[in-house]
Amino acid sequence: MTRGILLVGSESSLLSAIAAEAAKRVESFALAMVPSRLPLSERGQITTARSRAEAGEIFIPWNPFSSISARTLVLAAESRLNQINDAILIYTPPALFKDIEALTPEEIDILVNDHIRGWFFLIRELALYFQRAPSGCLSFVAPESAAGRKAQLDILGSSALASFRTFAQGILAQSAISSPLGRSFLTMGFTASGSCSEEEFALWLFKIIDESSKKNSGRWHKYSKINFFR
Repeated sequence: MTRGILLVGSESSLLSAIAAEAAKRVESFALAMVPSRLPLSERGQITTARSRAEAGEIFIPWNPFSSISARTLVLAAESRLNQINDAILIYTPPALFKDIEALTPEEIDILVNDHIRGWFFLIRELALYFQRAPSGCLSFVAPESAAGRKAQLDILGSSALASFRTFAQGILAQSAISSPLGRSFLTMGFTASGSCSEEEFALWLFKIIDESSKKNSGRWHKYSKINFFR
């Protein structure tokens, strides 16, 4: 049976590494990306963007502002892949270094709609999909918050990441106990410090997913070279 992999994330080197690893495992996979709607002049330093599309990559458009678009994304991925076995959400919001007085209403809308609200819509639709499916795995990838004074001045990335991690933690916690919905799908969280190799992290992530079982569900998994080679 063909494995259906759906990746969703912002343009980043981490997304590139995970997409490259997915391309090694399946003939084709689906990818949806958060639109880059912030003016380039206002963004903080962003990790290296994706340099190229991977072989077999099926791009699916997504408007995070719309709950209907989230549903359409899931249906389109199912249609193109025949099924979704693994949905991997890679959360790397851009940084925004501005004084609060200089923050515009448009930028606040982008923060809330693209980097918080849209993900909530999508996660809900994926949970509904997996609830109907015989099995599946919903994975959250959220790197640890950057350290240092400069990172503390980021009024977009850090606050959006905290919101995503909190929402994901609630879903993981629900999966760790007896759910009244009788969930048949697995949920896992993945994190790592900024010092690790993204290619090694991507390989480790798929290793955990490939070997996943109920005992791995409902919790965060943190990358380290020790547990990678274990």
